[in-house]
Amino acid sequence: MPYTDHIFTEYRRRVEALEASDNPFAQGIAYIEGEYVPLKQARIPILDQGFLHSDLTYDVPAVWDGRFFRLDDHLDRFERSCERLRLKSPLSRQEIRDRLVAMTAKSGIRDAYVMMIVTRGLRFVRQYAPEECENFCYLMVMPYLWVMNEETQKTGGSAVIARTVRRVPPGAIDPTVKNLQWGDLTRGLIEARDRGAMYPILTDGDANLTEGSGFNIILIKDGKLYTPRRGVLEGVTRKSVLAAAEQLGYLYTIDDVPVDLAYACDELLFVTTAGGVMPITTLDGKPVGNGEVGPISKALWKAYWDDHYDPDVSFAIDYCA
Repeated sequence: MPYTDHIFTEYRRRVEALEASDNPFAQGIAYIEGEYVPLKQARIPILDQGFLHSDLTYDVPAVWDGRFFRLDDHLDRFERSCERLRLKSPLSRQEIRDRLVAMTAKSGIRDAYVMMIVTRGLRFVRQYAPEECENFCYLMVMPYLWVMNEETQKTGGSAVIARTVRRVPPGAIDPTVKNLQWGDLTRGLIEARDRGAMYPILTDGDANLTEGSGFNIILIKDGKLYTPRRGVLEGVTRKSVLAAAEQLGYLYTIDDVPVDLAYACDELLFVTTAGGVMPITTLDGKPVGNGEVGPISKALWKAYWDDHYDPDVSFAIDYCA
């Protein structure tokens, strides 16, 4: 039995039930300008600076099997990001939290990808001071997204270390502020596809790894986990995986990670909200370790998904409210 059956058997049943639903919000719900609308009907002003100049920040918690996972961790990071960009959400933290829960219940979606966005609004900071700009807040709940699908997770995905593009330096764009300035990540994705792989890993230009296109990287060598500290988002999923590693008795370090270690590691993982723990078994066309999903990867994968039911980091949504 594939190790992925631990979650996917029941998940597929929930997807079938959702697809059979006649709820108008079953395929997604958005909160825009004080109203709830089906996601595909949602519209934003064309002059919104988030659209025109990517002048925004966002965060993406998830719901799994009817439970919000680490929502407060995501809200904490969201608030820090807004502060660093001198954005102020028109909705309070509590209202964002309450509306996301209400939207999920209203939609009936039990496995959801959730997004909260604050944009600069309609005024451009080249013409107005930040405090003169009325910021906008958008909220979305949609069926769960998978960066790596079930079949690929069974055997592991393929990746390359990008040669034609490096990660944008932290001195240019703060990677700890979640943003949609994806120029370097998009170039990395295109290079990966051109080289016959699924995903890119970007370096810092100084022979160290940073992150991939929307995910943190974890290398495993001789039973120890290594993950980059610079040029990366401080991922909530990474935090969850490292906590699981600690519980399982595996040591980890957050530090500079040289490119050479990627080619010498025993196991390689990408971690993100949209997919969880994603094993990589091929790097630059060569097998990682023995070319199979490794035992530590499987243990972390299971522990990560089991944590979604831990009341210390998750809570159930009342769909009958």
